[in-house]
Amino acid sequence: MTTRRCRGFTLIELLVALVILALLSLAGYRGLDAVLQTRERIALEAGKWQHLAAFFARLEQDVTQAIHRPVRDQGGLMQPEWIGRSVVAAEDEAHLTLTRAGTPDQGEAQRAPQRIGYRLERDTLLLLRWPFPDQAPRTVAARYPLLEGVREFRLRHLDASGNWLPHWPLAGQSGSLPVALEVAVTLASGEKIIRVFALQ
Repeated sequence: MTTRRCRGFTLIELLVALVILALLSLAGYRGLDAVLQTRERIALEAGKWQHLAAFFARLEQDVTQAIHRPVRDQGGLMQPEWIGRSVVAAEDEAHLTLTRAGTPDQGEAQRAPQRIGYRLERDTLLLLRWPFPDQAPRTVAARYPLLEGVREFRLRHLDASGNWLPHWPLAGQSGSLPVALEVAVTLASGEKIIRVFALQ
C-alpha cells in the first residue's frame, strides 16, 4: 500500500509570493496616488476658474450699473463719477472707482447710489465700498477680497471717438462715462484674461 505525502509551500515559494504581492500593492498604491493627485489638480484648476468667472460677473454687474453721479471727496471737492487709474498710491485709491445705481431688492441701505472701487493690492483684487457716495472727513472704505493670485490688473477705456485710453477722464475734461471698459487680468500662474464690457 502506497501512502501519499502532502506537500506544502516551501519557504522560497512563500517569499516569491510575498514579493509579488508587495509589487502588486505598490503598483496599486502608485496608481491610486496618481489618480488622487490628478483629481486634486483638477479641483484646484476648476476652483481658480470659478473664482475668476465670479469676479468678472461681479465686475460686469457693477460697471453696467454705472450712473452719471459725481461725488464729493473727504475734502469737499467734486470727483468724477468714473475714475480709471493705472497706478494707485494712497490707501483709499483704486484702479477703478465709480458710482453705480443701487439695488432695490437688496434692502433699504442698498437702494441709494453706491461709490465703489476695484484695487489690486499685492496679489489680491479688492472691492472697496464707501458708506456714502459723498464722503465725510476721515471716511474709510470697507475692503473685500474678490480674487487672489493676480499678478497684474490693467484697464482701458473707450471714448466716444473710438480711442482706447489707459486713464479716465483725461486731464482737463469733465467727468463722464466711457463707452466701454476693457479689463485685463494676468494671473500669478501666467494666464492672461481680457474682457470687454459695454456701458452705453
